[in-house]
Amino acid sequence: MLTTSQKKLIAQASLNFDGLSEQRFCQLCDDPGSITSASDLELTAFLQLANALYRGGEPIISDADYDFLYLAELKKRNPEHPLLQAVEPEPVFAGKTVDLPLIMLSTDKAYTLEDVERWAGRIEKAARELGKNFAELTFKVTPKLDGYAAYDDGEMLYTRGDGRKGQDISRVFERGLRIADHGRRGLGAGEIVVSRSYFDERLAEYFDNARNFQASVIKEKELDEHAESAIKDHAAVFYPFALLPNWLGPWATLRNDFENIVKGIWHKVDYDVDGVILEIVDEDLKTHMGATRHHHRWQLAYKENLQTAEVEVLNVTPQTSRSGRITPVAELEPVRLSGALLSRATAHHYKMVVDKGIGPGAIIQLARSGEVIPKIEQVLRPAEPQVPERCPSCNHTLVWDNDYLICPNNLACPAQISNSMEHFFRVLKNNDGFGAASIKKLYEYGIRRVDEIYALNAEQFESMGFGPKQSQNLVDQLLRSRTEAVEDWRFLAAFGVFRMGLGNCERLLHHHALTDIFSLTEADIVAIEGFAEKTAAVITEGFVNIKPLFDQLMALGFNLQSTQHRQDDASHPLAGKTLVFTGTLHSGSRDELSKQAKAKGAKVGSAVSAKTDYLVAGDNVGANKLNAARDKGVNIISEQEFLQLLNGAGS
Repeated sequence: MLTTSQKKLIAQASLNFDGLSEQRFCQLCDDPGSITSASDLELTAFLQLANALYRGGEPIISDADYDFLYLAELKKRNPEHPLLQAVEPEPVFAGKTVDLPLIMLSTDKAYTLEDVERWAGRIEKAARELGKNFAELTFKVTPKLDGYAAYDDGEMLYTRGDGRKGQDISRVFERGLRIADHGRRGLGAGEIVVSRSYFDERLAEYFDNARNFQASVIKEKELDEHAESAIKDHAAVFYPFALLPNWLGPWATLRNDFENIVKGIWHKVDYDVDGVILEIVDEDLKTHMGATRHHHRWQLAYKENLQTAEVEVLNVTPQTSRSGRITPVAELEPVRLSGALLSRATAHHYKMVVDKGIGPGAIIQLARSGEVIPKIEQVLRPAEPQVPERCPSCNHTLVWDNDYLICPNNLACPAQISNSMEHFFRVLKNNDGFGAASIKKLYEYGIRRVDEIYALNAEQFESMGFGPKQSQNLVDQLLRSRTEAVEDWRFLAAFGVFRMGLGNCERLLHHHALTDIFSLTEADIVAIEGFAEKTAAVITEGFVNIKPLFDQLMALGFNLQSTQHRQDDASHPLAGKTLVFTGTLHSGSRDELSKQAKAKGAKVGSAVSAKTDYLVAGDNVGANKLNAARDKGVNIISEQEFLQLLNGAGS
């Protein structure tokens, strides 16, 4: 369980354990692989709690695990989640909250040279747009300090806070904290850090880690003797980024000697470093490229992650997916890689198992590339492969479908049924509580269809082993999922028809009403741009299979928003218009405003083109989109002007 100081940090961050119990939080910390079984609500609560502890100097999981296990799971489930778009908040210390003199964003991350090359490609494209010679541009590489981010304007020192508002911690200078390298005040952004060698020699026996000590420099009302000595000895300092040692040069040199340049900069300072910062130094280009809500596009943090290890395969375990595909999971001799203890790796499909000889005794090269289950890079010593003949879930005979083994028993296979029910609630997105653990419990009590879940009351949930409060919450969430507005294309996608993901569902329902899809022929579907004949045949068969369940759920009265705008909407100012949103919006999330625009008959794109009617520009808009809009004759409007159009005011 958590310590008293950890609980205090969580309270200071205005967080609690409503969405995730303390026991469950600790369980997810101890068993990172189990994060896949957490509900969306539990996952977001976990990330907020773990971040508060890390930034408060009481980390409960490693930085690597946070990025590559837990945060990766959220990216996989919902790449547009607000947590991924926001600056990770620093903890609250004693001191007044104030507006930062300059917005302090996070930094986008890269873990491979290929990622860095793609970033450089975007800079090259921006350079062409400004008529600059990419080969003559100067790149800068500096160490990425692992301390407490702050901003010094010469009069006040601010914590980064949420990137826009921080706290006044000028008291640290009053206590004697110096600027690194005998620098002057007012050099802007930097980090409060402590000398690595000093920490190891003088502080390691009193503090768990350097972040724990750095927090004590900021948050203690009266410094303890160790912090006081570190400041007096100038081991703890504020290090402005402007004073960091750096490498400067053209892209060709950086690309050709990337490893040596990175290693040289990485070890230039005697402070904790968790990567390097790459950036372009041309100010015109920085302005042109702009920023997202989360990071500057002209800057990148490179963090090494592609460690590899040679490990023995102990077993290959088959797992049945929602679609009936059998996924082989290699059980491994435990190995520590990129800060995490790993014991499983995906083999993708059984043709790979057969072709490469992945079986007990095989030696593989393992690389961790950002997923919870790492990747098999290559098989160094093959072994006799294990290929199942029967489904591990229902014992039905398996069949081959190209590279995949398939369980054809889709109507009676427990794994397929459970995964399909979980998929429905996950895609619908307007509910919480129906993750893998809840669905598994419901299945054990005989629930086989989503409509059967909607028929349950609180007493029935309790009889199946759910607690009283949880049972009532599940009933409330079922009601919420029916009454809260949801797009008809999202509702259709929740049924999991093969080849009918969110995009294809929205495309289809632009042309046909939801209630008409079951009468569509293959020719009707092929007539829509983006659908092929083979795909259409699979889709029409899938619609036949889901119709009984579809009819049962439609009878429950879901609040569905039609993709096809009504005839009486044709006179609305947004009807038939194509919009692109950019910048920071204040009247709602981009998803929410897109939904409102679509309800009025508008189309919403992600990039400006000649077909775009309006570019809705919020705050902090990058110059590239504005210039692209002007070049193409697109009407640029403010968020307030968009809201006026949304409310029916003509343009």
